[in-house]
Amino acid sequence: MAEPTAPAGGVVVRVMATGMCRSDWHAWAGHDDDVVFPHVPGHELAGVITEVGAGVSRWRTGDRVTVPFVCGCGRCEWCRSGQAQVCPDQQQPGFTHWGSFAEYVALHAADTNLIAVPEQVSFEAAAGLGCRFATAYRSLAGRARLAGGEWVTVIGAGGVGLSAVMIAQALGGRAIAVDRNPEALAVASALGAAHTLRADGTDIPAAIADLTGGGSHVAIDAVGSEQTCADAILSLRRRGRHIQVGLLPPLDGHPRVPMARVIGWELDVLGSHGMAAADYPAMMALIENGTLRPQRLIERTVGLDEAAELLPRFDQATVAGMTMINPISGYA
Repeated sequence: MAEPTAPAGGVVVRVMATGMCRSDWHAWAGHDDDVVFPHVPGHELAGVITEVGAGVSRWRTGDRVTVPFVCGCGRCEWCRSGQAQVCPDQQQPGFTHWGSFAEYVALHAADTNLIAVPEQVSFEAAAGLGCRFATAYRSLAGRARLAGGEWVTVIGAGGVGLSAVMIAQALGGRAIAVDRNPEALAVASALGAAHTLRADGTDIPAAIADLTGGGSHVAIDAVGSEQTCADAILSLRRRGRHIQVGLLPPLDGHPRVPMARVIGWELDVLGSHGMAAADYPAMMALIENGTLRPQRLIERTVGLDEAAELLPRFDQATVAGMTMINPISGYA
């Protein structure tokens, strides 16, 4: 396989760490029309620039960088206003083009999309920011505008959910983590969750109403199923805010959502699609000063061979944190 070359306005990055998340599995399972085979997945990455394309002004070879999973074109009104995460001409490594489950990856519109990784932040921690951690941060800080003392229901204690627990605690919120996996719930508790609930037949909305005195102010579906979306919405108090992060593939038609509750209780339903590079400084400052510690979310690090075995069954994996891949040849 030929090594990638830098596109005009873009760069090539030597991948030092890359994350595996449920979105990679969705692409493998055929839920994304942009993906055609042969294909290289991977959209959460950090590494070192090895080649700079024509027209790049802010970056040079040797720079330590990461990138959001949504890379804006850098030209449209959305990118110019700092909203590259909804760019209509966006690129997504691992989806619209070959991604970071490799030693090298080409990235587009570098001056719009790249973020410098400080020396004190590890490549593994930085790689986890691009999708799950940054998505959770923007969900709570940008979309829901979480206020101190508010209750947050987090459905799913995977990478996004555990990130949300950590971020909610850092922002002064009180998180309730919900998952089927007791090990993941133990991690959520260690990260600052005020309560944890096992999704084992429990009436989740009723349990949360009891714990919070009427329901959470904010709820996040970090899984993406009809049941988890409904549980999140129904766990809210009146005039609460729901954030849909987990993808809802229409496997049996469009998923049903309890819209009667949304209308009757005047709930806000918010989508969250990553975070633009322009919004990274506030989050990165909290990481640099130790308020946020994404490295605590890493459960295991594997090589590319093991990653290839894990991906097809990742939707069934029992995880209690993030899976990171070290793609460097000879890694064991």
